[in-house]
Amino acid sequence: MLSGEKLGILQWAVDDRPREKLRTKGAMSLSDAELLSIIIRNGTKNKSAFEIAQEILHLCKNNLPELGRLSVKDLMRIRGMGMTKSVMVMAALELGRRRHASDQLPKPVITGSTDIARYLQTRFQDLNHEIFAVVFLNRGNRIIDIEIVSSGGLTGTVADPRIILKKALEEEAVSIILCHNHPSGNLKPSRADEELTYRIRDAAKLLDIRLLDHVIVSSEGWFSFADDGLI
Repeated sequence: MLSGEKLGILQWAVDDRPREKLRTKGAMSLSDAELLSIIIRNGTKNKSAFEIAQEILHLCKNNLPELGRLSVKDLMRIRGMGMTKSVMVMAALELGRRRHASDQLPKPVITGSTDIARYLQTRFQDLNHEIFAVVFLNRGNRIIDIEIVSSGGLTGTVADPRIILKKALEEEAVSIILCHNHPSGNLKPSRADEELTYRIRDAAKLLDIRLLDHVIVSSEGWFSFADDGLI
């Protein structure tokens, strides 16, 4: 081999190829770049899938939480990452996120703010735009459904109390928990957050539906209106 010549993955020793290595030694034996290269599947004329994976990890400073915040558009900036490969990576990340979220809430019964806050943080902390979600619960504080009712821009979203309460009535919910994320990482509720919370709380009372909490989540943690005495 000439000095400086690159080897594609198919030219690696069989035992060193990521797919074969995963099959024989298990997924835990692979590096982040090797796992990512399996998802990417193939490279380009000048770069192997492994080299593309290394570029992706370099883009997020070898930080997997940062990788989770990349968008399809971000991934497509890397030469060799077209729409299909970028979407596949995003799908794999979302599956991992959902699995982790499921682990955080093994029982769909809410006994306190921590139960739901950890779950909601896992599910929504990586989003780079604001969403507003509602958790619908029955009389035993068991989760009936969780629904994103509004999706906005980088700095805010608008939630319509009528849509939320209509959905609560359809689900026959006895209580609800509001949630939205702060992509900036700041957990302090804004005045608008407080006003919207009180509007929904007061409107829900008229329908005999109780607002249990409003949880703000980010990569830094969470904020509970109930724990802070704001509800």
